[in-house]
Amino acid sequence: MKTLSLLTILLITTINVNAQGIGKIAPAKPLIQFPSNSIGVDLVFTEGGVGFGSFYRRSISQDITFVTTFSISEAKEPSEFTRIDPYTLQTFTVGKKNRIFLIPLTFGLQHRLFKNTLYETLRPFLEAGIGPSIVLSTPYVDNQGSQVEFFKSFGKAHANYALGGYIGFGANFGIDTSRLIGLNIRYYYVQLFNDGVESLFGTSVKNFGGIYITLSLGKMF
Repeated sequence: MKTLSLLTILLITTINVNAQGIGKIAPAKPLIQFPSNSIGVDLVFTEGGVGFGSFYRRSISQDITFVTTFSISEAKEPSEFTRIDPYTLQTFTVGKKNRIFLIPLTFGLQHRLFKNTLYETLRPFLEAGIGPSIVLSTPYVDNQGSQVEFFKSFGKAHANYALGGYIGFGANFGIDTSRLIGLNIRYYYVQLFNDGVESLFGTSVKNFGGIYITLSLGKMF
C-alpha cells in the first residue's frame, strides 16, 4: 500500500508541474507526429504485490488510442496476516488456503487530454477497458497443513473464469518518437462466474480488483 501511495503522489505531482504550461501565450508550432503503433511491457504495482504484463496500442485519431493489455499479478485478502517463523525466518500467512493470481486480458480506449495546451513532453489521458479474466488459484498448504513451495504449487493450479474492466488516468512522457514511457493509475473490477475462490479457509471471494499502478516501457513504430 505504501508503494501505491508513493507512486500515486509521483504521478499527480508530475502532472501538476507540467500543467503549468496551460494558458501560456506562445507562437503556435506544429504538434509532434508520434507513430500510430506501440508495443511494450508493463510493470504493475498492486495491493497484492508486483506483477508484469504487456500492451499493444494503436492510434485511431489524434485524441483516441485503442489499447489491449495482458498482465498477471497476485491478489490478496485484505484480512490476511503474514508472520515470520523465528527459527526458519520463513514467512507464513495464517489461515491461507490458496494463492490467487489475476490474469486479465482487456481491450480499451485512451482519450488524450489538453493536446493543444500542454507541452508534448507530458501527454495525459483518461482510459477505460473491459475483457475476460482468469483467476488462477494454487494451493498454499497441502493436506497436512504444510506450506507448498511457490513454483511447485502451479502443478495443482486451478483456473476460474471471470469478466473484468477498469477505469483510470495516466500520462506518457517525452518527445522521443521511437520509445514510449508512460505511467497510469487504474481501478480494476473482476467478477467470477462461479461461487468464488477460497483465499483463506472458509472465506470464498467472487470479486477481485483494486488500484493498479502501471509503468509502461515500449517501442513506437
